[in-house]
Amino acid sequence: MSPAPQAEARPIRVALPRGDLRTPVAERLKAVNFVAPGYAEGSRTYRFDVDGIPGVQVRVFSDNDIPIQVALGHYDFGIASRMWIDELLVRFPQDSIVPLRRLDIEGETLVAAGASGSTLVGLASGGVMRVATEYPNIAQHYLTRLRVPDYRLYEVWAQAEAWPPEDAELAICSASAARKEGLAILDEVHRGGVWLIANREALATRDLSAALRPLVSLPGSNEWGGMVEPDRLDVRRATPRPVGERTTFRIAVPDGHAQRHTVTALAQAGITFEGYEEGRADRHPVSSDPEVIVKVMRPQDMPRAVALGHFDLAMTGRDWLRAFTASFPSAPVEELCDLKRSKYRMGGVITEDLEVETIEEAIAIWRKDDPDRPIRVASEYASLADEYARSRHLGAYRVIPISGASEGFVPEDAEILIEGTETGSTLRANRLRMIDVIMESTNCVIGATTRPSGRRGELRDRFVERLAAASEATE
Repeated sequence: MSPAPQAEARPIRVALPRGDLRTPVAERLKAVNFVAPGYAEGSRTYRFDVDGIPGVQVRVFSDNDIPIQVALGHYDFGIASRMWIDELLVRFPQDSIVPLRRLDIEGETLVAAGASGSTLVGLASGGVMRVATEYPNIAQHYLTRLRVPDYRLYEVWAQAEAWPPEDAELAICSASAARKEGLAILDEVHRGGVWLIANREALATRDLSAALRPLVSLPGSNEWGGMVEPDRLDVRRATPRPVGERTTFRIAVPDGHAQRHTVTALAQAGITFEGYEEGRADRHPVSSDPEVIVKVMRPQDMPRAVALGHFDLAMTGRDWLRAFTASFPSAPVEELCDLKRSKYRMGGVITEDLEVETIEEAIAIWRKDDPDRPIRVASEYASLADEYARSRHLGAYRVIPISGASEGFVPEDAEILIEGTETGSTLRANRLRMIDVIMESTNCVIGATTRPSGRRGELRDRFVERLAAASEATE
């Protein structure tokens, strides 16, 4: 009887960061002969083999997804910012991640920042302190140890520094972002750094030497970094901040990819804001109408900001509105008009290698040998992914919230990706295809479900009428 065929050995998997860390990480890896062709060049694909080291594979992630993937055991090693490592460990203390060494790559420092002239004692003494941050677990750890008596945490997608002073009293953000925004740095929260980490079980049970030898030879740093223990505040409660009805009319406009389309939509409606043009986005553009206050912020955070009553109008994407209302169905925010720009499809994405026509056929193949197998659904839009899984009757499923570099998750780390695409080129570069369209997204104007009274309501009507008329005229 011939021996049973040996199962193919699982490759050693290494998670590397994209974005600002990509270049310094690639330089140091090259110096120790750990070269993944395409990584340093910023290829649209996210998976690479390592030259001269068989059985070692690299996958590119957003920095904040790497600690989670290593902790889960999906990847044996990772290089990530210490802030994102601690953001995971503060909430889920565990020993599944082994920090191997801090690398000699400069990392950001996380700070508490507020308006010029403010103090932590003053902010904490004045009633509920609103705190915006991308790092909710670190922020809660810090605020608890600081002994802030009453606070409200706003978890934002990015640019927490944009929220103070109008929409939050405090931002917990990088020191460089706080300085750029002109905020006062009131305290240190976390001293960063970039670390090589490993999965503890893999390190103990597998032969990882092919990757471990070059990785541990990466140049290190003697500084430890990590969480900063704050001095407790001596807070004497004062009269809470008065909260009256807002009298100013406020509009939020987006930066980033959506800015170009928004500038065009405004111009078509005969609306311009000084400081908000293509290629320029001051935080506080100036309207020619003295009754109108304009602020630039991330479109992902606009539905929350409108629901909280901070803005009368915001110009965001229908996808971000849908994602927010999927999480908070009763939130008092709605679409007021469709701007019909920045069009793209959002839907279920699978690997090209699966020769099926419907998502039902794909599920049948995935569950052919295991009827109870959970279907993994990855997305930046976690609430939409959950809604999709339920509406398509996936049965047992697991939603994997991610932060970017999403095309690399399928097929190894998820069966389905809920993603948006304009041209499909990045999907094709990663051998993926959209099999199931959820929605056609465009940018839109959103506002509170209840029209403001008085002058604010009149201004809202005027802006919506002009923008809606311009969008109809361009069709």
